[in-house]
Formats: sequence, C-alpha cells, structure tokens
Amino acid sequence: MEIQGSAVTQEQRWYWWRIVCGVVCLLLLLGGVAAQSAVAGGATDAMKSTVDEVLRIIQDKELKQPGRADERRQRLEQVVGDRFDYQEMSRRSLGAPWSTLSDKDKDEFVALFRTLLTNSYADKIESYSGEGVQYLNERTEKDYAEVRTKVLTGKVEIPLDYRLLNKGADWRVYDVVVDGVSLVNNYRGQFSKILRTSTFADLVDQLRKKSDKIKAP
Repeated sequence: MEIQGSAVTQEQRWYWWRIVCGVVCLLLLLGGVAAQSAVAGGATDAMKSTVDEVLRIIQDKELKQPGRADERRQRLEQVVGDRFDYQEMSRRSLGAPWSTLSDKDKDEFVALFRTLLTNSYADKIESYSGEGVQYLNERTEKDYAEVRTKVLTGKVEIPLDYRLLNKGADWRVYDVVVDGVSLVNNYRGQFSKILRTSTFADLVDQLRKKSDKIKAP
C-alpha cells in the first residue's frame, strides 16, 4: 500500500485542502478577495488573526524581491504553524498506534507529516487565482469549535470547514474538512492500510519518499 496523493476524481477537492493546510486563509487574501462573515466567535477571530499576519507577509514588497522567495515561504509557514497543531493532526491521523510510539518516534512522525503537508501545498500557492471565501458560522462545544466556510470558485461552491481545539487559551486547527471529507480521516485510512501489512518504519519511509517526490521539480 502506497500513500496516495489526490485521486483524479477528487482533484478539485484536494487542491483546496492542500492550500488550506499551508496558508490557512490565503484564499481570502490574494487578488483583493472580499470575505464575508455571518457569525463571528473566538475560533473565527483566531483564524482571522492568522489571516491578518499572512496578509502582511504577502503584501511585503521587500519579501517579493528576487532571491527572497525561501524567506517569504518560511515566514508564512511559521505563521501557519502557530495556528495549525501538527502534533494533534498527526496523532489523530495515525490513530491507536500513536500511543505505542516512543517520544522520539512521535517527533519524527510529526516532522515528516508536517513536511508532507507543507510540500503538498507549496506549488499551489503561486497558481492561486483569486477565489472568494464566505464565513458561514461557528459551532463551539467546550474546548472544540468548527468554523464553517464556503469557497467560491467560478460557478462552484466548495464547503470548507476548520476544526479547532482550544489549547492554552488559543484555538489551534487539528483538522480540515473539504466538501465533507476530513483530511485527518483520509490519512488515517491510508496509514491503517499500510500498518496492517507493514511496520511503522515502513510507514515512515513512505512518508519521507512521498514528501521528497512532491518537493522534487
């Protein structure tokens, strides 16, 4: 079993979650896109604070200079990393085997999973063409929240929801749902199939190879 990228029949769907994993609300920022918010709350405000910082980086004329592309990307990844909880995403994506891992193995898995997601969206940023996003509502239950949005691209409307967990008085994204399909559940299904016939070391090796393949020109 090999870790899969986007299926042909899901190309448009996975195009969006790859972007989301990387720059969160970059969809709101480029090309003068106007975002509408029907219901605002703590989790929605947290997402918007990240958007403001991403916007500042995107509009920084100095960072647009030739030779500073890597620095620009690193700054964006840092901002996104402050909002996305990659360890929580990794734990939920791996499922039950997570509890059997050593701290070292957990750290390695998180690092590889983060790199896989990062490399998956990197080549999509420059091709972004200015689609719009609508905030629909926010649902909160204790330390969990879901911010529901809708991506508007041409005549197509794609439901896109962020699931967040309150940690240390801050909202962190642990899953993204695109058109009803969860990023975490998608990877958990793939990881489970691999681990049924292979070892954790094999899974780690596949993660590394997949990430390198995506990154390669």
